Amino acid sequence: MRTPANVGGHPIHPMLVTLPIGLWVFSFVCDLFFVFGSGAAVWSTVALYTMAGGIVGALAAAIPGFIDLLSLPAGPRKTALAHMAINLTIVVLYVINFWRRTGTPDNPGGYVWLSLLTILMLLVSGWLGGRMVYVLGVAVTPASEPRQP
Repeated sequence: MRTPANVGGHPIHPMLVTLPIGLWVFSFVCDLFFVFGSGAAVWSTVALYTMAGGIVGALAAAIPGFIDLLSLPAGPRKTALAHMAINLTIVVLYVINFWRRTGTPDNPGGYVWLSLLTILMLLVSGWLGGRMVYVLGVAVTPASEPRQP
């Protein structure tokens, strides 16, 4: 079932989600380097900036994701709504995490646990996204439909 937010038959949402996921995972890795490694303030500063980039990237990915959601039938829509709810919660938690860290960017304090929580939530959300594509066929062109060049 092809979704409306696509470029040349390729869905936009999966293209864009890789950026915030990668930035948030790298932000968490930087937190770990800060906490368990050298303790150099540069790691927590990089974590803060990559966190901000992930927030911006997630909001950009949400637009085509929402457009696709509106086109789904009831079965996949239920999974998509759970996927969206988790992702919006993740973004809110990252905004809170970012905001709380801006006062002391050289020390993430106790907010590393919040990054861990959001990474675990990303795993659940990614599993739901994979379910939509690989099980429910969302954004997959059926074999019976001619492919666009």
